Amino acid sequence: MTDAAAAVRRAGVLVASTSAAAGTNPDRTGPVISQWLQQRGFTVDLRITADGPEVGVGLRQLLAGEPRLILTTGGTGVSPTDLTPEQTAPLLQVQLPGVIEAIRRRGEAVTPLSVLTRGVAGFAGSCLIVNLPGSTGGVRDGLAVLDPLLEHLLEQRITGGGHGPRH
Repeated sequence: MTDAAAAVRRAGVLVASTSAAAGTNPDRTGPVISQWLQQRGFTVDLRITADGPEVGVGLRQLLAGEPRLILTTGGTGVSPTDLTPEQTAPLLQVQLPGVIEAIRRRGEAVTPLSVLTRGVAGFAGSCLIVNLPGSTGGVRDGLAVLDPLLEHLLEQRITGGGHGPRH
């Protein structure tokens, strides 16, 4: 594999959890996301940070490594420290609100609380960033939504080609 091909398969996972960052609670979502990404051929840089402005610092650090994808988990609710969307949105040049809407719809089939997630999704340069909820169920819903979209999104952003089949 060439260096360019390897670069296309780098991903970051940013867990926004003050308690996990402090070591008082285990991170249950980062490993789920990391495993999913590894199964799709990505090398993963997993980081845990406190909620709030630290999320923006973590995102910028991950972006410096030029990944193709960053998935965050946590910090998308309504708590005063849930600032993941506010830290992510300024980094995005292209927003993908439909991705987040689909994640909310999928979760709503299980719990009405899924509509409270305020995540954002889009591209920071050529890197796709998606905010997933901080629950394992919300993460599973988000990954299920991303599964059929991910390769198409990444290909579109790099090459501009690959318009999928129309129904």
